[in-house]
Amino acid sequence: MQNKQELNAFVICDDLYKIFKVAEIEVMALQGLDLTVRRGELVGVVGASGSGKTTLMNVLGGLTLPSAGQVIVDGKNLLKLSTRELTTYRQIEVGFVWQQGSRNLIPYLSALDNIKLPMTLAGITGPQADARARELMDKVDLPQRYDHRPIQLSGGEQQRVAIAVALANEPKLLLADEPTGELDSTTSDQVYDLLQRLNREDGLTICIVSHDPTIAQHVERVVQIRDGKLASETVRRRPLTDASVREARGISADDAESWEDHFEELIVLDSAGRLQIPKQFREDLGFENRVEMDVTEEGILIRPARNLEQTSSQAEIQIEREIRGEDNGAPSGLLARLRGRK
Repeated sequence: MQNKQELNAFVICDDLYKIFKVAEIEVMALQGLDLTVRRGELVGVVGASGSGKTTLMNVLGGLTLPSAGQVIVDGKNLLKLSTRELTTYRQIEVGFVWQQGSRNLIPYLSALDNIKLPMTLAGITGPQADARARELMDKVDLPQRYDHRPIQLSGGEQQRVAIAVALANEPKLLLADEPTGELDSTTSDQVYDLLQRLNREDGLTICIVSHDPTIAQHVERVVQIRDGKLASETVRRRPLTDASVREARGISADDAESWEDHFEELIVLDSAGRLQIPKQFREDLGFENRVEMDVTEEGILIRPARNLEQTSSQAEIQIEREIRGEDNGAPSGLLARLRGRK
């Protein structure tokens, strides 16, 4: 039975896996990822290179199918769509904006013709397509660039036209992969402002993949992917305008007036009850591959396991430590002893 959050969700990724096979090597890009995005939400997706964030975007866009799990967008289970239905989904239901301008725009077409191209492929032509293209150029604040080709546009203008192209067939979901990656900070802010306006005025659900450390300032929520799984969320806390909330927190109306948006990072607990403890925390607290967990009045306490020598798995842990070596990568422990026998 779906919970309340899932019933209100526009995007649901449940225990998502994606395995790529290169030669004889299998690479697991997604490893049991869970993600829920509300209808009309503006979400940032961050993570190190190879963490799986671009793979996630390609799955949501119907460009690749997951190896296991399920992905539901606007009530449609993408794994159950036929080839024709999946093509229609990519044409109509979702829009893409890529980092590289060459993937967004045809260089020998004008801005208007670039916007009309996806409409033509969807069977919309003539005055209707032309009117829609002009409307979108006005929406992205480029009414004076109708007949300009991409080479005649600045990087920021190219990305705004690319957004207009992505919106040509009125999609419900917009996916942007590093849309500001090749832009300066001022132009990046203009692109973010445009995406915020589309989200606010049109109710468009938008997911943005980015390496930009300031993205939390431009979206409602930032999710971090680590090793193919959702690791944490950074949520924006809005100013306190509700009197009952202020009273419950003991904050006066005067203090609330100076309350600014602030951001709070939350560790994600997935559907299997797993969470990812940040590496820095594990190193600082001396966590190995076993921990102890207790329930306290304030919540759950996790601490390094004690008396590991009394457990049956201690021999395995010791072997792992010795194979790794503890002296800055120098051969030590078991590895050194094995080499000494040769």
